[in-house]
Amino acid sequence: MNAPAKLSLRDDFPGLVTTEGQPWHYLDTAATAQKPRAVIEAVARALGEDYATVHRGVYARSAEMTLAYEAARRRVAQFIGGREEELVFTRGATEAINLVAYSYPKKGRVLLSVLEHHSNIVPWQLAGWQVDVCPLTPDGRIDLDAAASMLTPEHEMVAFAHVSNVLGSRLDVARAAELAHAVGAKLLIDGCQAVPRLPVDVVKLGCDFYAFSAHKLYGPTGIGALWGRTELLEAMPPWQGGGSMIDRVTFERTTYAPPPQRFEAGTPAITEAIGFAAAVEYVEAIGIDRIHRHEVELVASLRRELGAMNDVTQFGPDDSAGIVSFALDGVHPHDLGTILDEADVAIRAGHHCAQPLMDHLGVPATARASFGLYSDESDIAALLEGIARTRRIFGSISG
Repeated sequence: MNAPAKLSLRDDFPGLVTTEGQPWHYLDTAATAQKPRAVIEAVARALGEDYATVHRGVYARSAEMTLAYEAARRRVAQFIGGREEELVFTRGATEAINLVAYSYPKKGRVLLSVLEHHSNIVPWQLAGWQVDVCPLTPDGRIDLDAAASMLTPEHEMVAFAHVSNVLGSRLDVARAAELAHAVGAKLLIDGCQAVPRLPVDVVKLGCDFYAFSAHKLYGPTGIGALWGRTELLEAMPPWQGGGSMIDRVTFERTTYAPPPQRFEAGTPAITEAIGFAAAVEYVEAIGIDRIHRHEVELVASLRRELGAMNDVTQFGPDDSAGIVSFALDGVHPHDLGTILDEADVAIRAGHHCAQPLMDHLGVPATARASFGLYSDESDIAALLEGIARTRRIFGSISG
């Protein structure tokens, strides 16, 4: 059987051109993905001829939009191997993690790792958890052997990233779940970087909570999801109060709706949910396995080119998932990013909301190139030319 053709999907993404009509080499997908026309058109329809509120109207269009909204929930849940009653729509993965940090009924110790995004650190601190930190292996993976020795029955929660947003290193979620459950802890996974590029089945992984966002999955901003085991969601009190999350309200006492509605106070992100489902459909039509193979090839190609440069340091494992972080000797990542921007190449430069990891790496910042399903070798070529141009500029300055 012939190998599948390389993905060639740039034309589906109107954002991948400059205002002058030239190709824009977008290598910041780990921050937020560009949107395909299918998602843009689905959101436009939901905002236009299909628009109405949900769950409240007795008129036909409201009923139809309610069906579409709940169908979106079902589609998103199925995408990660869950059921619709287990999936809570949130404003994003950050809110999903905050929801668990504040609403989980037993606040004790939580084990995090050195590579976590700030959104998987700060909520636990604010909610009053006692934080322990798992170290990394030399190649930048969460050290699960160390986690095994650190975990005690005092730990109520383990919260790890499935894929690091800086290093691209992947977690063995199934083993992490076994370790957490062995001491009676629950496992929350930050899946923001994994869901767009790896097959995810929350049941097979064995985790208890899984948080992710739509905008990194080629969908709209302002919406994400928390998947949780039914019995855990049912035991958690509401985090926010208001309309839609109630059963019966009096001034003396309020009773609450069952999950997931219990955690969705107020008018929801209706059109964003429609766009979320459209993004899932777009990705499923291409195939997450094909996307993964495509990104593996691009990562290998870029790492090979950077590895041949004596003045470049790469971070993270060689098999990083869709992400390559690096540093160019003598050049701050912000300066590199600015020069690349002049050549229509967009990378991320900074601490990537992972300051403890930067401290661990001993650098103030890194440059990060991250791929999406629309990326191709032309993006790598433009990046490499931009790096060469940066060398020439800094060489002339120092000379």
